[in-house]
Amino acid sequence: MKNSLRVMMVAPTSFFLDYGCHVRILEETRALLAQGVQVRIVTYYLGRPWPGLDIVRSAPTPWRADYEVGSSRHKIAFDVLLSWSVLREALRWRPHLIHGHLHEGALIGSVPAKLLRIPLLFDFQGSLTGEMVDHGFIHPDTPAFYWWRRLEQRIVELPDAILTSTVHSAALLDRVFARRQNVHPLPDSVNLDFFRPQLLPPPERARRRAALGIPADRQVIVYLGLLADYQGVPQLLQSLALLRRRDMPLTCLVMGFPSVAHYQAQARALGLTAQDVIFTGKVHYEDAPAYLSLGDIAIAPKISATEGSGKILNYMAMGLPVVTYDTPVSREYLGSLGVYAAPPGDVPDLARALAFLVRNPTLRHQLGKRLRERAARHFSWERTGKQLLHLYEALL
Repeated sequence: MKNSLRVMMVAPTSFFLDYGCHVRILEETRALLAQGVQVRIVTYYLGRPWPGLDIVRSAPTPWRADYEVGSSRHKIAFDVLLSWSVLREALRWRPHLIHGHLHEGALIGSVPAKLLRIPLLFDFQGSLTGEMVDHGFIHPDTPAFYWWRRLEQRIVELPDAILTSTVHSAALLDRVFARRQNVHPLPDSVNLDFFRPQLLPPPERARRRAALGIPADRQVIVYLGLLADYQGVPQLLQSLALLRRRDMPLTCLVMGFPSVAHYQAQARALGLTAQDVIFTGKVHYEDAPAYLSLGDIAIAPKISATEGSGKILNYMAMGLPVVTYDTPVSREYLGSLGVYAAPPGDVPDLARALAFLVRNPTLRHQLGKRLRERAARHFSWERTGKQLLHLYEALL
């Protein structure tokens, strides 16, 4: 059946961008294509194409042509346009199953799923209201939060089955929304052939580090992801400032977007120089392994407790030791092999964790090797794709 199986993915975002849920959508799709499944992705009008993927885009909004990331009132209009595109494509293409990413994707996909009497699968990647609070779009203990939470409750009740990117998210669905039936943890995974250690020969690695302005005597910390407060970027910069005052020979390569100028200004205000912190701006997903190869230590200081943290898996596959805050999601990925700071948001303890790895190069090598092995054992997209196909077949 799999060779004739048609799956429509609803992606209420500007696919493809180079972060978070986009990587999950991309790698799930590639894993399904390898299993012989036909996948059509219906998404916003922005985003860049990806070779070999069947992508259908909604109509543009004339008044906001630059939206990319995060909660925004403009998303309501984008979702209306996306809803029309999803309905039109569903009636035209006749998928066997609709796979909605994020809450908007599940809500939008519920209409054609009901019309066509086909299963709806919800790819849950964190709480809707939790993300809106993280982005400062709404605040707890307000009427807006109450009504958004009620909408989230309704969306959680709609699908025939729910995928979660972490076991922690499955527990959240049970605890907060009382959704227990047909909830399947399907962890974020990593492409182990794409992200791999020793990707660059030592001379090329040295050349690239020098080209970025990294002094030869520095150890390099790498961060790759969105630049946002809930990602812990302010805490990262503050911890680097503490280590600089201790004359620790470090350079941090901060790779991501948006708000680059904002965080550059924060770094300067903390006394960090252009050799202490280097902002690269957006790094395309296909270039990420080469950039991560420049690092000695990776950091994921995310504070949000409602979302996954897929960047950690990329670090693990690269054989990099990882410093992160002690959260259930980080523990789920790293187990006993992470170097943890606590509580989330604590700057001095984040600096302590970084300094610990800087002073222990042998431990860094051992942790990196074991993390690569853990990624291969538990977090391969090939394995995840087979699990996803089995779930589709069970729903059908």
